[in-house]
Amino acid sequence: MVVNQLLERALNFEFLSVDEALFLWKQAKTAELMFVANSLRQKQVPGDIVTWIIDRNSNTTNVCIANCKFCNFYRKPGHEEAYTTTIEEYKQKIDETFKFGGNQLLLQGGHHPDLGLDYYCKLFKELKDLYPDLKLHALGPPEIAHITKLEQSTHTKVLRALKEAGLDSLPGAGAEILSDRVRRLISKGKCGGQEWLDVMRAAHQLKITTSATMMFGHVETDRERFEHLVMLREVQAEKPADAKGFLAFIPWPFMDEDTLLKKLKRARNTVTGDEYIRMIAMSRIMLPNVKNIQASWLTVGKQVAQVCLHAGANDFGSIMIEENVVSAAGAAFRFTAEGIQQAILDAGFQPQLRTQEYEYRDLPENIQQQKLDTTTMIVD
Repeated sequence: MVVNQLLERALNFEFLSVDEALFLWKQAKTAELMFVANSLRQKQVPGDIVTWIIDRNSNTTNVCIANCKFCNFYRKPGHEEAYTTTIEEYKQKIDETFKFGGNQLLLQGGHHPDLGLDYYCKLFKELKDLYPDLKLHALGPPEIAHITKLEQSTHTKVLRALKEAGLDSLPGAGAEILSDRVRRLISKGKCGGQEWLDVMRAAHQLKITTSATMMFGHVETDRERFEHLVMLREVQAEKPADAKGFLAFIPWPFMDEDTLLKKLKRARNTVTGDEYIRMIAMSRIMLPNVKNIQASWLTVGKQVAQVCLHAGANDFGSIMIEENVVSAAGAAFRFTAEGIQQAILDAGFQPQLRTQEYEYRDLPENIQQQKLDTTTMIVD
């Protein structure tokens, strides 16, 4: 194999194999990967616009029986700190989100043993009755798999019911690494990689827009990272022609602070800025049928994320009015609406507010800037 030949094929939107990806990962220079990924980005998303979104990542519950070894957020059933969010609490959070200019709730939680399909359908319907303009980007494949198991139903039936109740789009949460070897080591209580993919297949058949993610830098091998990308690419290739499928891909490094994986000395976050930039570039190269690649400023910080905009990424994600899961493992970066736009401008691009469907929207007038916890705020 020759680096230049593989990069030329990538520029023609050819699907590279896992072995070819590994060869590029080991042999290509960062500048070469960045150049090709940026060229692909310009073909798929021309111009200098970088999108971002205002939403709130709230949690239905912190009760979970999955026992993931990288998660500090969950509590076992009956724990004194266990909670399930009430409607009054949702109303406060949503009212605040609208004041900050957002119109979407990224709603996720744990694998609660007692919260089934009826609970989520009633919740979604009530939230949509109270806030007709609210968008629900909610749950994720592991939660859909969990609800399906509780109901002894099918992914399709569960997703159809949730869509009818108000689900607008499905996050790519819980993908981690789709290798079952890895999942047995870090998230044994969650659905396997194949079921994660099958949930997404069902969502695409129902025309539910989804995103895809990858949490890397723990116990996985380089090969397993690229197998993950190829599996996503294959599912995207299967979607109906009139479905959007995976509208975006978001990779981020494992955050290890106080996690069981780190305490057991099984994994620690060693992902450097250069490695993350290379992974963004390889994501663009290996996923030619996924239009949007998002840089995870929340986990890598402003400067690295800005470089990623020159390495294939075209989206800066959300200002994260609220985020509890990744932050509990050590992600301490924060942005306001003003700050995220300035970061995009400083990187040489034009910021553009978007919806979850990647439609442009005007920045609401007189929006309030959210107050940040300055003890954890790092934006430089």
